Amino acid sequence: MKIHQYKTAGGKDVIDEYILSLSHDERRDGHSVIKAFEENRIDEVRSKLWRGKIWEVYFYRDNRLFYVVVDNEDAYFIHACRKQKNKTEKQDSKIVVQRAKDLGRELLKKFI
Repeated sequence: MKIHQYKTAGGKDVIDEYILSLSHDERRDGHSVIKAFEENRIDEVRSKLWRGKIWEVYFYRDNRLFYVVVDNEDAYFIHACRKQKNKTEKQDSKIVVQRAKDLGRELLKKFI
């Protein structure tokens, strides 16, 4: 599967930046999640449907990656954060929803 990571208008890769800011063990686990997607081993990661067609992957402790699968060939990681409560923080929710809508407009799909 081809992985696409969200980049800002200035070209900053927010997924890589988040993962690189983590401890060694957290980084290793975050990269293993992405590798599982690349190798079509999605069933090996802990994930759940978050909202609409947006999924969240849990990795090392309280880290989350939010993604959408467009087809059997492409997955788009749109946000990464540390989830410290049972519910996603409002600011993170807004970011995920906005990025999913923007991606949907770009790809002519509806994710939320």
